[in-house]
Amino acid sequence: MELLEAMRTTFSCRDFTDEPVTDDQLHRILDAARFAPSGGNRQGAHVVVVRDRDVRQRLGELCGPTMRLYAAQGAAGENPFNTVVESRVDAEAVMATEDPGDTAAGRSDLFENLGNIPVVLMVSVDLSVVASMDKDLDRVGLVTGASVYPLVWNILLAARTEGLAGVVTTAVVPAEDEVRNLLGLPDTHAVAAMLPLGVPVRQLTKLSRRPVEDFTTVDRFDGQRLGH
Repeated sequence: MELLEAMRTTFSCRDFTDEPVTDDQLHRILDAARFAPSGGNRQGAHVVVVRDRDVRQRLGELCGPTMRLYAAQGAAGENPFNTVVESRVDAEAVMATEDPGDTAAGRSDLFENLGNIPVVLMVSVDLSVVASMDKDLDRVGLVTGASVYPLVWNILLAARTEGLAGVVTTAVVPAEDEVRNLLGLPDTHAVAAMLPLGVPVRQLTKLSRRPVEDFTTVDRFDGQRLGH
């Protein structure tokens, strides 16, 4: 598949057939994805291929509280998990509720039925080897992601060439301690993403994205829009 076509048609898939994903397919995907860049080329990422159905199902259960809070904040007119504007939602009360419903982050049934997904990839990154240039700034850190998310996206691009699809999910991250115990992750590893992967029920070919002019300016944030 031509690169630009893969970039334009790799979508967030949450509906999969029951067709299996083979080890050979995964090896080809990861063999291509491994060429993603990382800070200092330190390559601190690790991928756990979760084949055990019970473990996948438990990972899905761990997403429940996060999705309930996400839904409640969205229903309150907030941007869920906002790091700038403090939430008015009582998180403790929300966590005690049962049904997260549908959210913009993905339908809750993806997580409720995660055990039925053909395979789940858990991607972590070793914080003891990555360069986090923003670690001393008074805001949520972002730079560490530069050493792991290029790999995550490469995985989805490579999966597209295999006729597979997936979605980047982070709803399990608040339960990182339990994930670490469940998968035997070292203490220095942070959970970066969980990727359900399989054959899509329907392959999307036209994605809705903002045009370049909406998010690109020249010289300054308030500068002239690129191309104008």
